[in-house]
Amino acid sequence: MTYAGRHQSPGTPDSETPDAELVEAARAWAADDPDPQTRAELEAVIAAASGGDAAARDDLADRMSGMLQFGTAGLRGALGGGPNRMNRAVVIRAAAGLTAYLRKSQRSPMVVIGFDARVNSDVFARDTAAVVVGAGGVAAVLPRPLPTPVLAYAIRHLGADAGVMVTASHNPPEDNGYKVYLGDGSQIVSPADVEIAAEIARVERVADVPLPDDGWETLDESVLERYLHDVVRVVSPDSPRDLVVVHTALHGVGSETVARAFDGAGYAVPLPVPSQAQPDPAFPTVSFPNPEEPGAMDAALDLAEQTGPDVVIANDPDADRCAVAVPGPGGWRMLRGDEVGVLLGAHLLERGVPSNAVFANSIVSSRMLATVCRAAGIAHEETLTGFKWISRVPGLRYGYEEALGYCVDPLQVRDKDGVSAALVVAEIVATLKASGRSVPDRLDELAVAHGVHATDAFSVRVEDLSLIDTIMARLRAEPPTTVAGVGVARLDDLAAGDGGLPPTEGLRWFLDDDSRVIVRPSGTEPKLKVYLEVVEAVTEGDLAGARSRAAVRLTAIRSDFEAATAL
Repeated sequence: MTYAGRHQSPGTPDSETPDAELVEAARAWAADDPDPQTRAELEAVIAAASGGDAAARDDLADRMSGMLQFGTAGLRGALGGGPNRMNRAVVIRAAAGLTAYLRKSQRSPMVVIGFDARVNSDVFARDTAAVVVGAGGVAAVLPRPLPTPVLAYAIRHLGADAGVMVTASHNPPEDNGYKVYLGDGSQIVSPADVEIAAEIARVERVADVPLPDDGWETLDESVLERYLHDVVRVVSPDSPRDLVVVHTALHGVGSETVARAFDGAGYAVPLPVPSQAQPDPAFPTVSFPNPEEPGAMDAALDLAEQTGPDVVIANDPDADRCAVAVPGPGGWRMLRGDEVGVLLGAHLLERGVPSNAVFANSIVSSRMLATVCRAAGIAHEETLTGFKWISRVPGLRYGYEEALGYCVDPLQVRDKDGVSAALVVAEIVATLKASGRSVPDRLDELAVAHGVHATDAFSVRVEDLSLIDTIMARLRAEPPTTVAGVGVARLDDLAAGDGGLPPTEGLRWFLDDDSRVIVRPSGTEPKLKVYLEVVEAVTEGDLAGARSRAAVRLTAIRSDFEAATAL
């Protein structure tokens, strides 16, 4: 059921009350909602809106503005009542659509289901299991809140036909989400997402979806044990182990798994940030539970100042991302995702990979990994944004994206994995420490050898999603022909498939000096994202000069595009 609310002008006589059709649709949705809490919540909004509350009227129109969209990221949105929210009614429909899709090729499909510690994640997981069983399938649920990589691993380990992870990753506390994988362990891509969405649309009433009280399997700890057994093998058994790590799970589910992985690999268990070590769906110490957001790492860096570790490692709440901070002359510094990406890639190349190995990163990530691979004679691929694309690169041995996502062991987990990435980071830092070097030293070496690849990014957050369309239309209609005084060599309209990749919304500029700018809407948040990169060769060993020149160029490009994307 969907409803696109009519927005009446303020001058109409009944502008203070909601459209009768909207109210009727909302009442029908509430009557079909199996959750008494969200049903009562929606009924209260209906009553307030009908009573002339303008804020409630707008809230109701938003809740009923359409079904929460199912796409290549599955579902993600704010918790609450109504079709445009995350709730049991929406999840049951999604599970029914997914199962119907799977049954086209497998009469009794097996689905393995994981969940994190967010509000209602366990409820949505049980509902999914019930729907699968009710439709004649087999469902297996992880035993407790666990990292997303454990679910991604379990799909192939158990030979499942699909997997579901109930998580909103690093979104705000009021959100939850529903990530879908197919049997190869990779996230869904088109056309599977479109076909699943079509099946979801065929579900007319939740009351018609069979929901048995039992019949699914709750897995024991053996799946986690097997994951831990395999994940420790991402580091060499004879590499140095002398290392002190501060770790934060940002109130998510990563603490125990990371601690056990480090112990199993022979490292000292990381020092946890006490205020953030235990799962807490309220995320009380951070505004956004995302290591990239300002303030999120403050507690971890404070602990680092007190304890003097070799490195700080952070995971996001579902532990599929990994952030790194290192000490330097000016204090602790967060590494950019691209810096970690090339450190990991260069380390894996040094350790040795098969000659037919392929490395990959997304188009919004730095081009430095491609340069490093070219020098090593290893194939490199560029993909669309998201691990749903990176993980599908044939022959992949390593892939990353700048948003702190790293796949260092695709033979086990075909998705980003913040636990295995943390182990390889530990191996890098311990190896450098044993030779009297540091991470900044290694980054300097890579820059001298392959050029300074300076990157930056900024976002334009919006309340009204249509503003993103407005900015993109403006950039298409009047694209800049010079940026920071440098001519534009090429403009790719990614929506038209320019650049040889599948069509996706976005624009990409290459400047005459090899600088690059990409503008694209976020796939998970209400914002437009702008990614910048400049490349500056290091001549006669003058790394400081190259970095200074790159910084000036980057600042000028950012200034121009902040103006070009202003609301």
